[in-house]
Amino acid sequence: MIFALIGSNSFTLKRRLNELTSEFVKRYGDLALERIDGEEVEPQVVFEALQNLPFLAKKKMVIVRDPSKNKKLIEQIEQIISSTNDGVDLIFVDPEIDRRTSYFKVLKSQTRIEEFNELDARQLARWIVEEAKLHGGSLPILDAQYLVERLGTNQTLLANELDKLMIYSPEITRENIDLLTEPNPQSKVFDLLDAVFDGHKERALRLYDEQRAQKVEPQTILAMIAWQLNVIAVAKYSEKADISEVSRDSGIKDYPLRKARKLADKLSENDLKNMIAGALDIDWRGKTTALDMDEALKTYIVSL
Repeated sequence: MIFALIGSNSFTLKRRLNELTSEFVKRYGDLALERIDGEEVEPQVVFEALQNLPFLAKKKMVIVRDPSKNKKLIEQIEQIISSTNDGVDLIFVDPEIDRRTSYFKVLKSQTRIEEFNELDARQLARWIVEEAKLHGGSLPILDAQYLVERLGTNQTLLANELDKLMIYSPEITRENIDLLTEPNPQSKVFDLLDAVFDGHKERALRLYDEQRAQKVEPQTILAMIAWQLNVIAVAKYSEKADISEVSRDSGIKDYPLRKARKLADKLSENDLKNMIAGALDIDWRGKTTALDMDEALKTYIVSL
């Protein structure tokens, strides 16, 4: 069998690879498994790995990671596939594959290709609910959505935090989420801007103070505000385009773009430009003068 595991979702791709390798090793042993760094290897090494079976082994599995980063290797991809010994399972692992290349077309036509894409916030919430159920727990969908909003869309982080919550109690509640997890600073800064745009400046200042109490430096908060303003600008100037297309073209994930569009609707282009200019001014003065960054950022927040 020849597999190609592709896509940017490293969590689900790694899980699938672990499933394939664990099942194989259980039947044929560790010595029958060979891993090759496709980015650095000479094609001849791959050819030899696909032809030679280990001593006394009935089968062999060869995993080639990131072959698309090796021009010599992908130029010979068809020969590599056709030369694979009948007793060898070959797996290409290529998270950053370019679909426009002939290499991708060969994989699509000559391998069992499996694609693992990033999940958006709604898909992640449903996934968390199913993961909890799979391990004997329960998590209401609204609380799963809250967990994603609190922690962000990193699936590996969400999986780790879910494990921690399950150990504490199989029945996961919002109270336990607040007790056992730390909110993502980016999410808090987004909430800060949301509060500002809704006219709740006291709440915005309180959120700022909470970040400082958690030892987040003013320069870091400013950098996060700048990142959020960039996302809002992308959302503002692409408001008629499909979110998935904007995400693909900009490299910004679907979830923050959807949230940013709601904020962008509350701003004029001139408002957004002034906010960006104000953040740039604080950044410049913070690097060139003895500026009190805390006071400067609080003044900036109140003035928005």
